[in-house]
Amino acid sequence: MAPAHEPDPHRGVFETLLVHDGEPVGLAAHLARLAASLEALYDLPLPASGAARARQGAAGLGLGRLRLTAVPRGTEPRLQIEAEEVDARLVFPTRGTILRSHPLPGGLGPHKLVDRPPLGRPTQGSGPLLVDAGEALETGWGNLFAVRGGVLRTPPLDGRILPGTTRTAVLAIAAAAGIQAEEQPLSRADLLGAEEVFLTGSIRGIEAALELDGEPLPGGGALSRLLAAALRSRWGLPALPDDAPAPAAALRPGRSAR
Repeated sequence: MAPAHEPDPHRGVFETLLVHDGEPVGLAAHLARLAASLEALYDLPLPASGAARARQGAAGLGLGRLRLTAVPRGTEPRLQIEAEEVDARLVFPTRGTILRSHPLPGGLGPHKLVDRPPLGRPTQGSGPLLVDAGEALETGWGNLFAVRGGVLRTPPLDGRILPGTTRTAVLAIAAAAGIQAEEQPLSRADLLGAEEVFLTGSIRGIEAALELDGEPLPGGGALSRLLAAALRSRWGLPALPDDAPAPAAALRPGRSAR
């Protein structure tokens, strides 16, 4: 068995944001998380120019991805800004994702280290679901949610998962809408027996999970459609047409589609 990847924290931490009409989406929340990581890991402050440089990097992008990387150096970290356009089909994707279990003891942790295990973004509609001691944690690009008995559930912030900014926004939307939500561990059986399973992330928004290790997952439904609509509004994105497939009601690919 290959040795476990041991991240080098000295390479820094990063944030990835959606850009819409030249504006970074959820910038304050992302900067707050970056600042918390810098303080916890290096006892360094976030550069005061962070917000201005992020907006400068986002200028001119209609729909894009902005990456802010902070590398520890002296008394103030070096801030790097990268921006690129994003395919609109990757934002609130309607196709849904197929998950495969990926054991990772201890998870990815609460900080977005540059030197994270090389899990990457989902490719060809599939990606890894991180599992630790029988508990489903998150994917390499988003937090995990399930609906069981009408209750919205997501794994707790116990140091093994990233405190996702979109996760926080979805929980706030649920609270405002009077939707019961609980932070508690999710097992494989919880996911297979759920009414809805979906992922949340700062670029992809809300995305249905359709399959786990070859077994069907329920994807999405009314609750995740409601959350997706509210999140799109919060992000300043146009509402989907009434007849458009929402991420929570994505088409479940069959065997012939693989």
